[in-house]
Amino acid sequence: MNLYVTGNTIKQLREQKKMTQAELADKIDVSSKTISKWETAKGLPDISLLEPLSAALGVSVKELMKG
Repeated sequence: MNLYVTGNTIKQLREQKKMTQAELADKIDVSSKTISKWETAKGLPDISLLEPLSAALGVSVKELMKG
């Protein structure tokens, strides 16, 4: 099984939390442009950001990676 974070997963979880890209970016100290790149599959989160990203989205790292 391949485990990786997809932009669609990030977007769905962010929208469930009723957060903007800018709000999520502020929570994990990245730019809103970075969040946009992740959500449009033009980039992937660095492994060091998986814990803060999952915490900001209210899921475990495992749930984030499974989608």
